[in-house]
Amino acid sequence: MRVVIVGGGAGGLSTASNIRKYDKDAEITVITRDKHVAYSPCAIPYVMCGEVECFDDIVMHQPEDYRERNIDILTETEVEEVDSHKKTVTYVKDGKRHEIPYDVLVLATGGSPFIPPVEGVDLEGVFTIRTLTDGERISEWASKSKKAVVVGAGLIGLEIAYGLLKMGLEVTVTEMLPQIVPRSLDPDMAAIVQEYLEEKGIRVVLGKALERITGDERVEAVAVGDECIEADLVVLATGVRPETKLARMAGCELGQWAVRVNERMQTSVPDIYAVGDCVEVYDAVTGFRTQSPLGSTAVRQARVAARNIVGLDATFRPVLNAMVSKIGELEFGAVGLTEVMALQSGIKVVSGKKRALTKARYYPGAERIDVKMICDLKGRIIGCQMVAKERVAERVDTMSLAISQGLTCSDLAWTEFSYAPPVSMVIDPIILAAEAACEKLKRVNSKQDD
Repeated sequence: MRVVIVGGGAGGLSTASNIRKYDKDAEITVITRDKHVAYSPCAIPYVMCGEVECFDDIVMHQPEDYRERNIDILTETEVEEVDSHKKTVTYVKDGKRHEIPYDVLVLATGGSPFIPPVEGVDLEGVFTIRTLTDGERISEWASKSKKAVVVGAGLIGLEIAYGLLKMGLEVTVTEMLPQIVPRSLDPDMAAIVQEYLEEKGIRVVLGKALERITGDERVEAVAVGDECIEADLVVLATGVRPETKLARMAGCELGQWAVRVNERMQTSVPDIYAVGDCVEVYDAVTGFRTQSPLGSTAVRQARVAARNIVGLDATFRPVLNAMVSKIGELEFGAVGLTEVMALQSGIKVVSGKKRALTKARYYPGAERIDVKMICDLKGRIIGCQMVAKERVAERVDTMSLAISQGLTCSDLAWTEFSYAPPVSMVIDPIILAAEAACEKLKRVNSKQDD
């Protein structure tokens, strides 16, 4: 069996590795336009802020490592054509065109940074952030810059902003929406993160769209709304658009967001699979099709695709988009729907919020934690958010399991949690938030009965 995989990110390489795990004889070729393979894009901001020493440290494998496992890697290579009738892929390497046949094709083409259609995005000193090479270029430019503007206050925008701050730059983050991290946090929880960023020295400008970027040949200023902000470095962190060109060329069905696949990661074209940021997924709460541009999602999809390609059986489940981030000392995470998203989806909800501590009050190092739990009017938990300086990830994972198992706030309020003063409170903050949601739900239901 000859397998061709287009894309050398988490989805593509995980698919290749898992196919090799189950099939020692398959011919596997991975084609990527990137210079590097097997690195962690999520770690780029942490190199910039100095928590990881250098970019080389986030490269986990070299192409030679894969070739030793009989997986061929073609880097800095552009795929120009997919012919699903002939079952061939045409690519350009070092200026020469080549054609390779496939029995199975996997599209792991990821996404491309969205560049706002405004004046000045092509000036020197204006960057997007997607690859390790992007991170290296931004860091090099930042070393000779003083003022940076990051356009977009999503996860990557905030993480990059903090990295630039730690490099000694004066940093402003702009966002056209009225809050930061709108895909993951409600306004009240986002405000806690924003307060921390501002305390650290990052200026946050909300509710103002990017109008233009000005300068001669190099960037000099950014116009957002009615304000002009001086800058000699600009990072456009304005989202990612799925790369669907090759899928469209191959005749694969596209959805509203990206490539449509079934639960086995198969496209509408026989022998073509797709994984990662280029595909649509189902939301576990609403049942609607959505996007899940997370490395963790891509890796899970790759494991499913690989098993099906080699003749085993696996299905990909709807997503809750569990996420966590760490900026400086602050961690924040979320899973499921926000309250805003739920209302937009037509789901009536209540929310329970609680501010508590991460461990016993008297124990050194106890930190504040804010937890917000969202439930529908039957009490079923459909989302949770939290902000603290420690132990957020494990609590997000706990809530991911709770939501996926259909637990109610009452179920969770009476769940047994472990306790020891150095690591937890005798009543976990999750339980306290669940109790708050239960109390609010009782009040809502009693009003309806009246």
